[in-house]
Amino acid sequence: MKYIDEFRDGALARNIAASIAGEVEAGLRYALMEFCGGHTHAISRYGIEDLLPAQVRMIHGPGCPVCVLPMGRIDAAIALAGRPEVTLCTYGDLLRVPGSKRQSLMKAKAAGADVRMVTSAADALGIAAAFPDRQVVFFAIGFETTTPPTAVVLKQAKARDLANFSVFCNHVLTPAAIGNILESPEVRQLGTVPLDGFIGPAHVSTVIGSRPYEYFAEEYQKPVVIAGFEPLDVLQAILMLVRQINQGRYDVENEFSRAVTRDGNRKAQALVAEVFELRPVFEWRGLGQVPYSGLAIKQAYAAWDAERRFAIAAASVPDHKGCDCGAILRGLKKPSDCKLFGNVCTPDNPIGSCMVSAEGACAAHWTYGRFRGAA
Repeated sequence: MKYIDEFRDGALARNIAASIAGEVEAGLRYALMEFCGGHTHAISRYGIEDLLPAQVRMIHGPGCPVCVLPMGRIDAAIALAGRPEVTLCTYGDLLRVPGSKRQSLMKAKAAGADVRMVTSAADALGIAAAFPDRQVVFFAIGFETTTPPTAVVLKQAKARDLANFSVFCNHVLTPAAIGNILESPEVRQLGTVPLDGFIGPAHVSTVIGSRPYEYFAEEYQKPVVIAGFEPLDVLQAILMLVRQINQGRYDVENEFSRAVTRDGNRKAQALVAEVFELRPVFEWRGLGQVPYSGLAIKQAYAAWDAERRFAIAAASVPDHKGCDCGAILRGLKKPSDCKLFGNVCTPDNPIGSCMVSAEGACAAHWTYGRFRGAA
């Protein structure tokens, strides 16, 4: 398959890995965070860490939108689904994320709530048009990649005066999370999370471009290489980061040039700016309250804002005491460090959100990495 098979060539992968091994310098550390959950999945699936020299360490970041959604927002969605007049629509991986009291949208559906899996925001809008007697709520989540489609359906709902449709908005912003990590005590003061460079997200960058990362490279002196999701993309990005670290450079480089530009998708950016505004603060699982990291629906579209329509109050709910999902999202721990991983917490019985989404670090490690090195 064109643009897929070329980036999964085993011989080329071994050649790039050999180049990485040949260029690492004795006495230097290469602690690299892949921010995006798609990269975490690729690294586990293709055994990329097995190809790297011991000096190169990969650190999982908070790049899974399902994983970083806080417990309180899950509880709010479950409560919303429990209202007799509401049909709640959302993406499939959100259905199994546990809220407090071990409840989930899937369990709410089994108990009789009208919860429906959709593959796009447009699907939810279509359900609202087809069932005018139901209050249809789209439970919207995601980084900058999935925000423009939500903006589109809000504009369409307003244009059609679709009074029974609304959006529970949980869209969050990647640069704010990167800044939070770089400012965290574990990185900046204590050094308990060594961080020498970032693999920048792929899909997000097609929308926002590479420009937003330039601040982090300059201000924090951390190189960033935007990479695609295929194994050769990731290996090439690691090689580019190793070279920057060796040369003492702190630049933003674009390995994913076949899809990402410096300015990104201006049309999508304008659409988002028309419909959404910044929240002063938004909670992320693992990161806590992050200033200006979330989007809210603007006043012009308030009639289609589920938070206003149903008076949804923000509530901070602590995670399960034994779950290390928050620490894993901050790079403090690996999935195998969690005492619940693989025994109490499995994909069939997830305790934390990192075990639910395919992009979650725990789910990726369960599927591809938990037996590595067992022999």
